[in-house]
Amino acid sequence: SPDRAAPERAPRIYTRTGDSGFSSTFTGERRPKGDRIFEALGATDELSSAIGLAGEFSSEKGHTFVDQLHKVQCMLQDVGSNLATPLSSAREAHRKRTSFSEKPVLELEQWIDSYSEQLPPLRAFILPSGGRSSAALHFSRAVCRRAERCVVPLVQAGEADPNVAKYLNRLSDYLFVLARYAAMKEGKEEKIYIKPEP
Repeated sequence: SPDRAAPERAPRIYTRTGDSGFSSTFTGERRPKGDRIFEALGATDELSSAIGLAGEFSSEKGHTFVDQLHKVQCMLQDVGSNLATPLSSAREAHRKRTSFSEKPVLELEQWIDSYSEQLPPLRAFILPSGGRSSAALHFSRAVCRRAERCVVPLVQAGEADPNVAKYLNRLSDYLFVLARYAAMKEGKEEKIYIKPEP
């Protein structure tokens, strides 16, 4: 019947625009998918996924820091926006939309200090352990370090905001402290490094 509205078609998830091995930055520039910008974006996406998994494990245990992890994931979207806007091809409008301030870095430092004050002193090398929440947070920390290693060359080349690298550097510290805190709150033992007998 002409009175009935045609059902809306869901947009396709695939675009086929990357089939030839190239992808677009936010500025519209086409670069090979192996470009270091896309390496950094991919590592940041993996980091958000790892944190999402850690958040689910932590939520099952009733940890109150889960909201912080969600906020971190949102900040990583902003990190990605900044990375996807290489400064060499960005117009002023692009820079304004994707700028990254120092405020999130300072917030992470406050969180780190708050949890660190509650933890027993660190007297040995900690191995990723301490229950599922803690181990997943340690895994997230390792992915974060890799993301940082991908981002630093972009910052050094003047293609990304230095605050993005600072954020990732501080985030790995936050995830380490949070992993220890989760283990403590759950009463789980943290495994420590023991040098093997020769």
